[in-house]
Amino acid sequence: MKKIILLLCAFATTVAAFAQTHKVVIETDSGRIVMALSDNTPQHRDNMIKLVKEKFFDSTLFHRIIPTFVIQGGDPNSKRAKPEEMLGNGALGYLVPAEINDSNFHQRGALGMARDNNPEKASSACQFYIVVGKKYTDAELDMIAQRTGRQFTPTQREIYKTEGGTPSLDGNYTVFGIVTEGIEIVDKIVNMPRNQADRPNTDIAMRKVYMMDDKTEKKGRKKRKKI
Repeated sequence: MKKIILLLCAFATTVAAFAQTHKVVIETDSGRIVMALSDNTPQHRDNMIKLVKEKFFDSTLFHRIIPTFVIQGGDPNSKRAKPEEMLGNGALGYLVPAEINDSNFHQRGALGMARDNNPEKASSACQFYIVVGKKYTDAELDMIAQRTGRQFTPTQREIYKTEGGTPSLDGNYTVFGIVTEGIEIVDKIVNMPRNQADRPNTDIAMRKVYMMDDKTEKKGRKKRKKI
């Protein structure tokens, strides 16, 4: 089986491009991350919602962390992984067709799906990543545009310069959401000690993953109001 890896290769107007009615909450020992899913990538959105509602991601690990790049998780094999075990091969037996577009790009906090090197750029059904990235200069963005043949819009260019991201991934992976809360938790995770395979030395588990509009979240909000 091919190893599923992510190849090494916020402005309100941008955040508004992502649906606010479908939000995924990831609870970790490091804190809570909330991600809004995009309606212009319906197959990825619906696949993520399906897996979340099935509790698929509960107890999976963020098994790959690379500073100034991404954190990656969702490998089903990570639920029972032994220390130092190589991860990244886990899959669900199907792929999600690519939904790459010019509106969703790899800005800081972007949610994307990992994939192998299939020519259709179809995504893994379960392994996803969150962009950490870094800030770029105009000259660096010009070099990336020249190398990839993709041009950045003025808004994208400004975000990559002021907020950061991983522009070299644009056009190669489907971006289908963005972090709306907890980007500081992503930063904390990505900077934890890791081994040569980029697996954290201490397991970083997704203790609970759920939709924000689920009854469990509504019940939790009621309890918090009573306290």
